Amino acid sequence: MFHEEILKLINLHHEGSYWDFKKQWYSDKCDLLHDIICMANNLENRDAYIIVGIDEENNFRFIDVSKDSNRKNIQMLVDFLKDKKFAGGTRPSVHVEILDYGDATIDVIVVENSYNTPFYLAERFQQIQANSIYTRIQDTNTPKDKSADINNVEYLWKKRFHMIDTPIEKFRYYLLDKDNWSQSSSEDHLYYNLYPEYSIDFEQDERDGYEYYFFNQCNHNPHWGIIQLKYMSTSLLEFSGIGLDGFNYFTIAPEFGYFHLDGYHLNENTIYFKYFVKGSLPYIIHNFYYRSPYNDKYAHDRFIESILIFDSKMEFEHFKYYAEQNWLTFKYDKSVDIKPYLHEIEGLKMEFFDKEWDNFFKLKHMLQTFRNENQL
Repeated sequence: MFHEEILKLINLHHEGSYWDFKKQWYSDKCDLLHDIICMANNLENRDAYIIVGIDEENNFRFIDVSKDSNRKNIQMLVDFLKDKKFAGGTRPSVHVEILDYGDATIDVIVVENSYNTPFYLAERFQQIQANSIYTRIQDTNTPKDKSADINNVEYLWKKRFHMIDTPIEKFRYYLLDKDNWSQSSSEDHLYYNLYPEYSIDFEQDERDGYEYYFFNQCNHNPHWGIIQLKYMSTSLLEFSGIGLDGFNYFTIAPEFGYFHLDGYHLNENTIYFKYFVKGSLPYIIHNFYYRSPYNDKYAHDRFIESILIFDSKMEFEHFKYYAEQNWLTFKYDKSVDIKPYLHEIEGLKMEFFDKEWDNFFKLKHMLQTFRNENQL
């Protein structure tokens, strides 16, 4: 998906408010820092891209950057930013994605979206002024000897304090502040102390279906519930909740993923898996409900070791493609995996859960291999 998004931006044949093209890697450190700051302060409230290896003056053709002497990887960019005196010590987060198009390798500097805006220097660096706020309007960066217009500066400060967020986006922020939530007279109702109009309701669900990870608990009997995120009396979102180990531990059900070995339809060649992506709303809710040592740490740990945890949405997308391409040929040592005991339960096809455990262990090993192969 990322590959397709970048290709789509290139095919537009013009720059925009969150993407920029460079023919080659930066030889001027000041220009690199200025562009990163402008992109980090973009007004689109999203990740921004500096796409290196595109010749705008020659019909936006690809230029191979694999031998570029100024080329930088993630660690080099992190070290570069670490040396700069940013206000409050808060720096933009960046990483590099490497994309191959035929004979050409291009790099994409991904400037990650953040609520720590505005990013600006507390100490001058070459032509970049201290305490000047730079941003990007359409395809133009704020000049180094100027500062952004006041209305754009106001927007960036409002973003920092979540004043531009929708109620759902604010929920993400408030759930991170889990010590400021209280329980009402009803055990099934939680509210945020600072803004009580934001609340969480829980109700029991009558279903009794099993998931493979239930069998990794001491008490594997299923317990389900419904988690409602509410703003005033409006239910914004609903999620399935699960009570594990006899309801000693409660959390949100993991997300459901799959990929097709034949590339098309759901069938016997479809591989299913359960997962969380760090930073996603389901993952935030999962962390919100876990309050060690008050919850059952053993049940929590047994649950986490039974699902996949991805570091980012981008890693999830890349890994899913990797798994699909390598599933049939991937080999690993199965002897290191300990499958929970699956005793017979009337009405259930236990071979289905046995297969899900086999797939999970294989995916777990594949994810480790994927990460090892993609270390810079």
